[in-house]
Amino acid sequence: MNKLNLNEKTVTEARQYAKKIAKETQTFIDKHTTVSVERTVCRLLGVDGVNEFDVPYPNILVDHILENGDLGLGISNYLASTIKNLNLDIMEIAKLVSDKKLDITKYPTLDYKEVKKILSPFIQESLYKMKEHEAKRNGFFDKYGKKDGPLLYVIVATGNIYEDVTQAKAAAKAGADVVAVIRTTGQSLLDYVPYGPTTEGFGGTYATQENFKIMRSALDEVGEELNRYIMLVNYASGLCMPEIAAMGALERLDMMLNDSLYGILFRDINMQRTFVDQYFSRVINAYSGIIINTGEDNYLTTSDAVTEAHTVLASQFINEQFALFAHMKEELMGLGHAFEIDPSVENGFLLEISQAQMAREIFPNAPLKYMPPTKHMTGNIFKGYIQNALFNIVTTTTNQKIHLLGMLTEAVHTPFMSDRYLAIENAKYINHTMKDFGDEIEFKDGGIIKTRASKVLNDALNLLKEIENIGIFTTIERGIFAGIKRPLDGGKGLHGVKEKHPMYTNPVLDQMVRELREVK
Repeated sequence: MNKLNLNEKTVTEARQYAKKIAKETQTFIDKHTTVSVERTVCRLLGVDGVNEFDVPYPNILVDHILENGDLGLGISNYLASTIKNLNLDIMEIAKLVSDKKLDITKYPTLDYKEVKKILSPFIQESLYKMKEHEAKRNGFFDKYGKKDGPLLYVIVATGNIYEDVTQAKAAAKAGADVVAVIRTTGQSLLDYVPYGPTTEGFGGTYATQENFKIMRSALDEVGEELNRYIMLVNYASGLCMPEIAAMGALERLDMMLNDSLYGILFRDINMQRTFVDQYFSRVINAYSGIIINTGEDNYLTTSDAVTEAHTVLASQFINEQFALFAHMKEELMGLGHAFEIDPSVENGFLLEISQAQMAREIFPNAPLKYMPPTKHMTGNIFKGYIQNALFNIVTTTTNQKIHLLGMLTEAVHTPFMSDRYLAIENAKYINHTMKDFGDEIEFKDGGIIKTRASKVLNDALNLLKEIENIGIFTTIERGIFAGIKRPLDGGKGLHGVKEKHPMYTNPVLDQMVRELREVK
């Protein structure tokens, strides 16, 4: 793996600075909760469904606390105290609150041990389901085997979950290993999760628990036919990041896009809100064995891939540390990057090889998520096909794992099934005919590839030093990532951030963390 002769001291130093950055941010996270964190607790205690106005019961309960109590205590305390005093089921409580027949804030605050004891049966039921799904996933891998080489990852985005199923099955039969159901445009900005199956979406399909269930069942069905396990992906990002992570864990999703920086920079979600939400969502993913996909590739859609490559690496270092603070194994860290250098750049292919190989050597156990060219794709589909072929060559040569396929008409329209088929065929051909190419080649000392990797690593270290000095919040305010500035107190969702009360309780999170630590 050590083809670039990277300076190990520099790599270690970069990790140390990234750890300091993440630790400082974690201190802030540990002192706060959010409406979405507390709604997630509701869901993991068994609260589900919507009332007659299609308002989700988790929202009803949390909004009730916001209006009548102190969310800083945590929803768990209120629910446990109500159960103790009225001996009601949690869903009965939710429906009575919805009908304005019950005020759950009027009962005495309980100590942590009593809250945990009362809620333990509800917690264990959800955690059991999550672990059962992880075991079932591993059972499929034992039965069918794990693929050697890149996982071919494609998207479906019709807006109709049932049409998505048709397209996903076709993709699996063509050779896809991973299917991502793209979310409808703007769902990341909704401060609630829609309910039930959906058939109307723009640029994608609503992420709902029922849609997860429908697609999971369909992929299991086609997987049995093909004697392969087909992995399912959705998006645990936006204002409902931890809720969607929980829903994915309860329906056996296998990967989830999960990166706070993406939401902050590209969806203008408040940074305080989304860092707190990200932590809980990543603990859920770690507990469930779900691979996260981070969004560093998006930086290069607004920044130059040559001059700003070090920001991608710096973010990967930081995301790795955030994941470790969430007790996540390296094997679940799908750190992102992309093939986005302008095709007109001389020796751009060598620079792409350098960046991808560097990521592979620095994060040897991570299932790196490698994105296809998008920024410099045009209506020239023939040139685009060549760009995708070069991208596929880099993927195979540098042993990237999560291989998001470039489509023939990328950036022109939502791909046809035929475009998806050709993309899979292209990747399979290159992966087969160049299977061991990466093991056969070496890079010249003092050459373009090694020199470039060393420069990007050093630049990333210098950037991490700067970020550690000023903090992640100021870094984002200054627009250091992707050239996009976001204010500390701006963006969407700030109203949903609450400082924790000294008696705050979240026994669901505590139980997951405790079990994850025991495994380590």
